[in-house]
Amino acid sequence: MSAAERCPWCMGSTLERDYHDQEWGVPQHDPTVLFELLTLEGAQAGLSWRTVLQKREGYRRAFLHYRLPELAALSDADLEQRLSDPSIVRNRLKVWSVRSNAQAVLRLADQGQCLNEWLWATVDDEPQINQWQRMADVPARTERSDALSKRLQKAGFKFVGSTICYAFMQAVGMVNDHLQSCYRYRQLGGR
Repeated sequence: MSAAERCPWCMGSTLERDYHDQEWGVPQHDPTVLFELLTLEGAQAGLSWRTVLQKREGYRRAFLHYRLPELAALSDADLEQRLSDPSIVRNRLKVWSVRSNAQAVLRLADQGQCLNEWLWATVDDEPQINQWQRMADVPARTERSDALSKRLQKAGFKFVGSTICYAFMQAVGMVNDHLQSCYRYRQLGGR
C-alpha cells in the first residue's frame, strides 16, 4: 500500500501503520478490548498516539491484562507503585482512573448492564459511516461523543471527556472515520 491509500495520520511509524491497518475502526465488541482502548485513549490525552501504542504492552502488564475484578481491587499502594513504572504514562490521575473505571464497569454489571451493549447503544448498535475527504474534515468530538462522555461520567468513569470518547469511538469502529481515499474505508463498510 502506498501512503496515498492510507489515512495520513498513521504514516509516522510502522506501529501506527499496523494499528491503522489491523485495528483502527474495526467494530470491536470484546469487553476487555473495549476497556483497554478506553484506558489507552484516556492515557493519550495530551500525548501522541504513537507514545501510547509504544506503551500498550506495559499497560497490559501493569494493569493485569485488564482483569476487571483484580483492577477494581487495587489498593492506593498498588497504584502508587505503578507511578514508578516507565512502561506506562505515569500521570497520577490517569493511573487512578484505571481502577475507578474498572469499578464503574463492575457496577454496571451489577445492574445487569453489559459493557459492550452499554457502549454501543451510543450509535444504536450500528457503526456510523462518515465520508471524510481530508483529515481536517474529521471532527474532534460530536454530539454522540458528548452524550457518551456524559453517560460515562454519570456512571463514575474518569478521563472520558468528549474528545477522548470520540477517539475511542473511532478506535472501536463505532464510527468509520477512515478517509474515503483510504483502502480501509470500503473494507469497513464505506461506499
